[in-house]
Amino acid sequence: MPPLGFTAASTIILSGLIGEHQERDFFRRRLEWDVFVFMIDSAYFGCFEEDVLRWVPWILLIMALLTIKYIGFLNRGGKEPLYTPLALLPHSSLLLVPSCTASESVLQRTRKRRSEVLNSGSGGKRGGGKMALAFDEFGRQFIILREQEQKTRLRGLDAHKSNISAGKAVARILRTSLGPKGMDKMLQSPDGDVTITNDGATILEQMDVDNQIAKLMVELSRSQDYEIGDGTTGVVVLAGALLEQAERLLERGIHPIRIAEGYEMASRIAFEHLEHIAENFEFDSSNLEPLIQTCMTTLSSKIVNRSKRSLAEIAVKAVIAVADLERKDVNFDLIKVEGKVGGKLEDTELIYGILVDKDMSHPQMPKQIEDAKIAILTCPFEPPKPKTKHKVDIDTVEKFQILRQQEQKYFDDMVQKCKDVGATLVICQWGFDDEANHLLMHRNLPAVRWVGGVELELIAIATGGRIVPRFQELTPEKLGKAGLIREKAFGTTKDRMLYIEHCANSRAVTIFIRGGNKMMIEETKRSIHDALCVARNLIRNNSIVYGGGSAEIACSIAVEAASDKHPGVEQYAIRAFADALDSVPMALAENSGLQPIETLSAVKSQQIKENNPYYGIDCNDVGTNDMRQQNVFETLIGKQQQILLATQVVKMILKIDDVISPSDF
Repeated sequence: MPPLGFTAASTIILSGLIGEHQERDFFRRRLEWDVFVFMIDSAYFGCFEEDVLRWVPWILLIMALLTIKYIGFLNRGGKEPLYTPLALLPHSSLLLVPSCTASESVLQRTRKRRSEVLNSGSGGKRGGGKMALAFDEFGRQFIILREQEQKTRLRGLDAHKSNISAGKAVARILRTSLGPKGMDKMLQSPDGDVTITNDGATILEQMDVDNQIAKLMVELSRSQDYEIGDGTTGVVVLAGALLEQAERLLERGIHPIRIAEGYEMASRIAFEHLEHIAENFEFDSSNLEPLIQTCMTTLSSKIVNRSKRSLAEIAVKAVIAVADLERKDVNFDLIKVEGKVGGKLEDTELIYGILVDKDMSHPQMPKQIEDAKIAILTCPFEPPKPKTKHKVDIDTVEKFQILRQQEQKYFDDMVQKCKDVGATLVICQWGFDDEANHLLMHRNLPAVRWVGGVELELIAIATGGRIVPRFQELTPEKLGKAGLIREKAFGTTKDRMLYIEHCANSRAVTIFIRGGNKMMIEETKRSIHDALCVARNLIRNNSIVYGGGSAEIACSIAVEAASDKHPGVEQYAIRAFADALDSVPMALAENSGLQPIETLSAVKSQQIKENNPYYGIDCNDVGTNDMRQQNVFETLIGKQQQILLATQVVKMILKIDDVISPSDF
């Protein structure tokens, strides 16, 4: 009989004789199995051919062990097949093992261990939570995703709808604040500070937004504010309308990528059409009326619209004062905006110089100085202090007198150095004690102390002076010059401010805002900032489009006409873009108390009938829809930026189809 047949026969015989043998739970002893297979392979492949008779007893013994340990379970009623380690499949000796089933105890122990692992979080929580586990054929677990049970997941259309609803919720908040008749929002901070505003960027900045898509809308408004300074509400309203139209297209089965591509095509069409309907106007320092009219349009939607003419003039004059018209550049660092509670809004003024919220250091110092020469110091009026620890022992009156005289000499030298260079006013970043203050007053040298670093820089720019860090470096060439310095008191309070006017370099200006309360002043500051940004944009690019929703309606007509030229699915998205553009004039009409659909339809048909892109919504009830007659202007780059930014954000939101986020509990 051949060796293979002999071994197989022996295996079958022994399996019947010792089928009652108990199981040994071999799976816990992997090393023994590997050694056993090695013995079988060695015996079968290497030794049978040389000396069959010498290896027969060993083969019988090994096969008996195999039968006792692994095959003796047939009469125990095993229920599931025995899982063999994958590493042993290539071994030819496994061909000798007949098919069998595993004992019930092995599977019971494996299932029990699996339930223990799942109930205890993998035998000990890793990473602060439970993990998603899978098991291989031996019952050993491995990790797929950590903390899966503490996460929620949205895919496909559900994810798109969730993201779109978050963006629409933010847009609905700002929709009622759009236009000259828009409503204000009151926001209260955790500290109890109250803000009342209708500026889109300010509202979204102070809202506590948790949703990530809603945060994208906040970033959208902030980007518009940083780049343009105006149109922060309109860009969010437009993005919300685009998301609303995209939701309808998704429900009709159109792929989000095709919608995004259609929106991109439509935005390019609208961008080019804005350039087509834009107008250029020329201005110079003697003719500022176009700039003033455009700034009045910006201020008309603010709470300060009753004084929009005077505030627009102040903003334009401030920008022209610091602008470099040859380079078409405006440095906003040279424009300082200050506010003081009291007075009325009409008391707001433009100062060709610097306003410092300080007063003279001594009440008996002169309150007005003409043709002042200013020493700008960052060194204190006090004796020098050693940088190491020191101790002075004074045990006699004479020593104390010597110390006092030495300190007084320091003060005398400092004041004398300022007098020697011809200074008539000292502005110091640091404070000085009463002795130095008394000495300055007696030497007839007015002084201002505790002036901030930013204000010092503005004073140096305005007066043409240099900031001096040490008294030894003070020279007449480093003194600033101002035509008039005066101290002004406000109301019945003790508040005083220092006016530095008629400076040598008038490029630094200050807008001083008055108002009945702090909230009014803060809102006026935000309104002035928007007007300054609009004036700056017009200096950079003097192209304008007309407001009142006329530009959006004209672009909507152009985009809808161009949609027929695109035969693909994108034409649905292009038409949806045109419908979204109509949402801006519709919101203007709704906020003005007009019938939105009826008003929009009438203006749109009038534009198409007369081919006039200047018809818009008559929000102020003037009696005409022609925005040229109402002098309602907007900057071209601001309107183009709105369309581009809104389209980019909507495209980003549409491309998100899987959201994995922490669960609510």
